[in-house]
Amino acid sequence: MSRWFLILLLVCSGAQAAPDATPAADMDGSVQQPRLLSQFVEIRQNMSVQAHGVVDRTSDLVVTAMGFLGVPYRRGGTSAETGFDCSGFVRAMYEKTAGLLLPRRADQQAAFAEKIDKKDLQPGDLVFFNTMRRAFSHVGIYVGDGKFIHSPRSGSEVRVEDMQHSYWKRRFDGARRVNTATAEAQNPAVN
Repeated sequence: MSRWFLILLLVCSGAQAAPDATPAADMDGSVQQPRLLSQFVEIRQNMSVQAHGVVDRTSDLVVTAMGFLGVPYRRGGTSAETGFDCSGFVRAMYEKTAGLLLPRRADQQAAFAEKIDKKDLQPGDLVFFNTMRRAFSHVGIYVGDGKFIHSPRSGSEVRVEDMQHSYWKRRFDGARRVNTATAEAQNPAVN
């Protein structure tokens, strides 16, 4: 007898668990479910396309920057023909690969981009250093594996450096990420 009572109790409690469940509500839910699923799939595909776009841009940026290894430093320089200074190099690489016109000076580039933690660095991010006794006086492009590419100083040329080298480690000022959506909104000339 107690077994039948327990079964009856389970059946009754199950019936009370969803008192609002009517055939119309069930029908509406079954119609809504495929629509929500298709919206989810569409959102997921859009995010995947955007993610691949970001990866492609950063890969292009790093590969393009590597193509300028050996170009001489020139104060105020903004092209391979004349030479680059640090911020001119970064600006030229972003313009060439992403169509983004970053501010001209390193400190302005730091203010323009989003602050990120050093541990979150990804290829294409900007790394800043205090090389002239003032914050954000030097900039380079992070290429991965603790290294960055930059145009260092007069008498030198575009090269890759290790951020763990004591000189760069002591002078590290921070990392920034260029938010392409924000940059495109602030720069109407971007395609």
